[in-house]
Amino acid sequence: MSDDIEFDRSQTTPAGEVTDLSPLVRRVIAGNGGPMTFTGTCSYIVGRGTVAIIDPGPDDADHVTRLLAAVAGETVSHIVVTHTHRDHSPAVPALQAATGARVVGCGPHRPSRELGPGEGRVLDAAADSDFVPDWRMRDGDTVSGPGWSLRAVETPGHTANHLAYTLAEEETLFSGDHVMAWSTSIVAPPDGSMAAYMASIEKLRGLDHRLYRPGHGGPVAEPQRFLRGLVQHRRQREAAVLNRIGAGDETIAAMVPVIYQGLAPALHGAAALSVLAQLEDLVARGLVAASDAIPALTSRYRLT
Repeated sequence: MSDDIEFDRSQTTPAGEVTDLSPLVRRVIAGNGGPMTFTGTCSYIVGRGTVAIIDPGPDDADHVTRLLAAVAGETVSHIVVTHTHRDHSPAVPALQAATGARVVGCGPHRPSRELGPGEGRVLDAAADSDFVPDWRMRDGDTVSGPGWSLRAVETPGHTANHLAYTLAEEETLFSGDHVMAWSTSIVAPPDGSMAAYMASIEKLRGLDHRLYRPGHGGPVAEPQRFLRGLVQHRRQREAAVLNRIGAGDETIAAMVPVIYQGLAPALHGAAALSVLAQLEDLVARGLVAASDAIPALTSRYRLT
């Protein structure tokens, strides 16, 4: 079988509908679908009777109401967060106020590296900077309830504070935005780091899960094959960036239309950040030189 990525965009479950995915897992999709969120953020309910809710989603009163209706008559013991982008964690205060649950998971939002000029505004636009957990989980830390347990797996890359969670009882990984079946994860500096992302992919390749349940879209049914495809995809993107610099393109603005031919113009900004992430890694590895001390969208680049 080929290791090329075969994206699955067949997810059609309507937002707000409670879906039983397995004996231990239910899902409610937030109504925030779009180019970066696919059909919306997946909030997962783990357990029966006493439950954890993973990623309560955006600051959306309707979504919180649907989550509370889905767990009516049950005890929410934990609210678990994978990372602090605005489509994943801002509903935490409303859900905690309604349930009294303990908030656990990733730490407060932080950049993956030192900020360059003006990058603080970029970071603030994407981040839920108000999030502070009751308990910041580290790699291997576990929370549990009757018949279920969630073990933290540190997976920085999409964000510096990204965590995934293993549900050992079902050999499942809640992979957040690190690995998704519908699309590659955006790695956008200063939130993200390509070097950290690739290291986290390699880390997951050393673990054994039957299934991934991502933060958007449907499940990753063959995780190891999919991870191999992601590695190959990133290597191809890296080669494309090096080829464009070798062909004389000095700026990200010149590279994006060639590397991402056919991409909707509305997504060129996200593509530019992905190229920047590749270039940061190439500069750090000594393969490319940048005109600025901190590689930026406006820097000029050359092969070393």
